[in-house]
Amino acid sequence: MLVINAEYIDAAKKADLVARLKSIEGQARGIVRMLENDRDCLDIIDQLAALRGATQAVALQALEVFAGHCLRASDADKEQILAQVVNAISRLTR
Repeated sequence: MLVINAEYIDAAKKADLVARLKSIEGQARGIVRMLENDRDCLDIIDQLAALRGATQAVALQALEVFAGHCLRASDADKEQILAQVVNAISRLTR
């Protein structure tokens, strides 16, 4: 199994992922406040949908980094790489 640790992620890409995740964290805290303040249910659902979209975008960006690194690992078994990329896509689409 090819292991890709976060240490191998380009510093700029890692910083972007961290920034996006911190933004998502803020969105989640905002939704908690909306619930605590008895805000309109449809507004809360809209924010949950936005949160889901943001997490999906980060997940796809992480997949792109992972797949790109795997494909550039010329010494790795291509069948194994393909299996891992397919597995990662499967995890994201559950």
